[in-house]
Amino acid sequence: MNDSKPLSGLKIADFSQGVAGPYSAMMLAQGGADVTKVEPLDGDWARTLGTMIDDHCAHSIVVNLGKKSISLDLKTEEGLKIAKQIAAEADVLIESFRPGVMAKFGLDYASVSATNKNIIYLSVTGYGQEGPYNDRPVTDGAIQAFSGWMTMTKDDKGMPLKTGMVAVDFLTGIFAYQTILKSLIGRGINGKGTYVDASLMQTAAAFQSAKILEHHLEGGKPTVLYVPVGTVETSDGYIGLSVMREKHYASLCEVLGREDLIDHPDYNTRDKRIENEDAIMKIIRAEFLKKNTQEWCRALTEAGVIHSRVNTYDDYLADEQVKAVNSYNWIDHDVVGKIPLPRIPGFAGFENGDELAHSPIVGEHSTEILKGLGVEDEQIKAMIDKGAVLQK
Repeated sequence: MNDSKPLSGLKIADFSQGVAGPYSAMMLAQGGADVTKVEPLDGDWARTLGTMIDDHCAHSIVVNLGKKSISLDLKTEEGLKIAKQIAAEADVLIESFRPGVMAKFGLDYASVSATNKNIIYLSVTGYGQEGPYNDRPVTDGAIQAFSGWMTMTKDDKGMPLKTGMVAVDFLTGIFAYQTILKSLIGRGINGKGTYVDASLMQTAAAFQSAKILEHHLEGGKPTVLYVPVGTVETSDGYIGLSVMREKHYASLCEVLGREDLIDHPDYNTRDKRIENEDAIMKIIRAEFLKKNTQEWCRALTEAGVIHSRVNTYDDYLADEQVKAVNSYNWIDHDVVGKIPLPRIPGFAGFENGDELAHSPIVGEHSTEILKGLGVEDEQIKAMIDKGAVLQK
């Protein structure tokens, strides 16, 4: 079980939906914080991000581990009253609506901090609270396009490519988590709460800081870091190759049986290989087609050349190194069945029976949370009957 819970005693009001905000709140839960997920009657829309099984999909399971869910209709007097009580008692509030939405309900930072002066209030937005784009609808893919992210990887026709996951969302969640921790430390020192805007746009820019600077310093045409590098095809698969130093280049040439390339006048220095990248990579790729992946990986490993077989997720989960460091555990999820959950760096792994390995369905803990707020049974029943609260 995960017994390291340094955030025990902290109350988190997670009003956020999607991936970024919920992911940051999930990591707070893993640290021991009491996280109340406040979601509408039809649930957080992130529950629909992919194939759904009842109330869950893969994304909703991951970003809600260890939380308790209460489902409220904020358009009802009763539902809004409960939401405000949850906010009033929280140490941290996380929301991810467009600027101005929370203010309509009296749940914005100004309203909440008026009575909860020590609140750490974090808003997840697409482009930030100010500026001409602040109310634009946003997706991870849109920010990948806007921020320049998609220019880092292009297909053979020069088409910019989107990363095959909501990478900026998850990164924003990580940045938001560390900012909340920083704010909690600051509150412990100066006794003051704070407001933070964590935008997807700024996350994408911060993560790409080196690439943006590189673009500026090299006139918009940055060179590759070294050659040979990239994906090469074998007779039965693919290998990711990363040849950084001269000795690695020489070793690669020896593995390929192309010692003639070591001192070749077009390829015998890093700069020459970069200048003649297309030509040397064409030669190298032709050689790799002559054997299978296992044969090449064995030879490259023996020669000390940095590489990896391009794995599927099944390959990764079955790998002996992955198992040796307990990279993931199999968990019996009560809704979707047995699932592999990777361990978050710095945290204990997820274990069966641990509440931190459980992701709630919509409104699973509504009654429990209401009782914890001091609401009487008759009032709870009345709110459920009226549709102000959903309990499953």
